[in-house]
Amino acid sequence: MLPTEEYIEQAYFFRVLRERMQQDMSTQDLLAAVRQEILATTQLPYAIDFMLVELKHTGGFASAMRRLSHYFTPFQTFVVAEAEREEGRLDFRIALEILQREAEYRAKGVSRQGVFLYQFETICRNRLGYDYGLEAVAGDPIFDDEWQEWILTVRRQVGLIDFADMLYVRSELYRQQRRKAEKPILYGEKEGRIALANRQKDPLFLFSALERHLGYPTVPRPKPEDRQKHILPALERKVERLESRIRLLEEELRGGINLAKFYAGNPQGKAT
Repeated sequence: MLPTEEYIEQAYFFRVLRERMQQDMSTQDLLAAVRQEILATTQLPYAIDFMLVELKHTGGFASAMRRLSHYFTPFQTFVVAEAEREEGRLDFRIALEILQREAEYRAKGVSRQGVFLYQFETICRNRLGYDYGLEAVAGDPIFDDEWQEWILTVRRQVGLIDFADMLYVRSELYRQQRRKAEKPILYGEKEGRIALANRQKDPLFLFSALERHLGYPTVPRPKPEDRQKHILPALERKVERLESRIRLLEEELRGGINLAKFYAGNPQGKAT
């Protein structure tokens, strides 16, 4: 685990990088500019320097983050690698927002339950693949041996056993109701109640309920694309003129065109 200031600067770095990607700047120049804004007392400027070198050689960030495993978590590297894959479906800006929100959550105070559920929902919602995804989650240093064992169990059983059931049997509520616990308890009573209420449902409903009631971070959703911005202005004006002509033709068919409304400064509609 890194100091709090490292996560604050990481969140700022991912946010600014995402927001400024629309500017007319190369990625290398953008990284160099953002580096100047990062606190020099953190380790992030050195990580950015290494990422700049790797970007020149490979054209991506993931390889640099993978080699900086003492600073970036395996999950962070996995998300960026999925966004950089040519055949992948994860938008790079969404990937940066995912990393930004996770860093913000870690900076404000973090729990193992919140980190796992956020990372697991990211994998589910973006269809990133459970095999490599959950392997990366298990490699996060926040998880101890008991958590890592359970995460790898989820990796083997997901799709075969309802995830709400897997969460419920590791909760304090299960221990209270059954008066026994064969495995270590990883979740509290509230998580158990929410999981029990969402059995045999879409797991996304479970994630949403946990976020509402327990304040766990929300995974960013892709925003609908604004198709209007792709319409050429000239083509848009032509469409408007065609619509005006159609309206005139419709008025003529209904009994003629009222020319009075085209006279300027004549509210009575009388010719001068």
